[in-house]
Amino acid sequence: MPQPKSTAELRALDAAHHLHPFSDMKALNAEGSRIITRADGVWLTDSEGNRILDGMSGLWCVNVGYGREEIVDAVAAQMRELPYYNTFFKTTHQPAIELSAKLAELTPPQFNRVFFTGSGSESNDTVIRLVRRYFDIREKPQKKVIISRRNAYHGSTVGAASLGGMAPMHEQGGLPIPDIVHIAQPYWWGEARQGETMEEFGIRTARALESVIDAMGEDRIAAFIAEPIQGAGGVIIPPITYWPEIARICRERDILFVSDEVICGFGRTGQWFGCETYHTHPDILVMAKGITSGYMPLGGVMVADKVAEVLMEGGDFNHGYTYSGHPAACAAALANLAIMQREKLVERVAENVGPYLKARWSALAEHPLVGEAPMVGLVGALELTPDKVGRTSFPDVGKVGTLARDFSFANNLVMRAVRDRLIIAPPLVISHGECDELIARARRTLDQTYAELKRRGWVA
Repeated sequence: MPQPKSTAELRALDAAHHLHPFSDMKALNAEGSRIITRADGVWLTDSEGNRILDGMSGLWCVNVGYGREEIVDAVAAQMRELPYYNTFFKTTHQPAIELSAKLAELTPPQFNRVFFTGSGSESNDTVIRLVRRYFDIREKPQKKVIISRRNAYHGSTVGAASLGGMAPMHEQGGLPIPDIVHIAQPYWWGEARQGETMEEFGIRTARALESVIDAMGEDRIAAFIAEPIQGAGGVIIPPITYWPEIARICRERDILFVSDEVICGFGRTGQWFGCETYHTHPDILVMAKGITSGYMPLGGVMVADKVAEVLMEGGDFNHGYTYSGHPAACAAALANLAIMQREKLVERVAENVGPYLKARWSALAEHPLVGEAPMVGLVGALELTPDKVGRTSFPDVGKVGTLARDFSFANNLVMRAVRDRLIIAPPLVISHGECDELIARARRTLDQTYAELKRRGWVA
């Protein structure tokens, strides 16, 4: 273990050598990074001894909570026996084999095979290669276009960021790559027409997919990819009419449906996978994060039998990663999934802690600053607005969200800000008492933000 250093020493080293993801490094170095030193359950401890409630499960991933010795022991045992070997060159190993079988058991029945990766970004890069290869084998090479949604997040590699629909990412690096098209997102609060009900909006937004397919021609479209709930886009929970219409459109056409379950998978929505919550039937299922609860990097792409059978008739699939099916990562996943099954964490989200937190969270919509407070399972959002009735936004979108997030951090609660929307996704093991504490800190954050906005004259 490294020798202990003071917060000031660590911040100086960090500023001198570390480039953080998605960060303005000049501003961050001026402020100084928060340095996390320990974690247990749903709680983090920083280098100053502050105890912080992690309302974001790390980065949407620590589903079973911190400090699970079973996972640590499984990884250590695997490291001692076989710390690494690849799955290229007609070779495999027991952890990858056993995890493949376990994932076939847990995913919907159309899935029996998995392609392992190291992350969600790698998984979605794999999707691009895989769906295009599938149609090449079927002698339909013109089917290359993949349809995604604006404001979706599918990762940050060149391919995955292209699939995503986030303009700030596309502005850096000449993205998206060719043959990726984006349609409207199902964001009722921010994008519905005046007087349009949620149900009407859901159908209209879903039919944007149909319109693009008709305009471009079904013979060019390879796949549609979407998150069941848009996570990094701000926890955009679609109206109830949205997914049935999307499922109909995909079912009626020779187009693959890809469900990106990197955030929604492994219990987050109260089912093992978000596609089960919304009764869609994807041909490809993308996973990462909760597969190991973040204890080791691992991702995967589940491939439905109808797709896998075609791929296996096509010879080599010239794609893969050094760490595909890493034995220690697979051991972590197996231990993590065993905990989830033994402790019935998915059922707990659906029947116990999920409804409990949702009731408390929904009550925050009564706050004068909050327009809506949607939640499914253990993922929720607070839309901050100056006008609930008119559903208007603050000027300079994002400023109020950042202000609220900073108050939240000061209250030792990790919430994330996306535009002027606060979001949470706590570990699935959070207790009722910890839910109460999360709500109390969130309410304090809203009160402080509202008071500051009043002081600035931004709200009446």
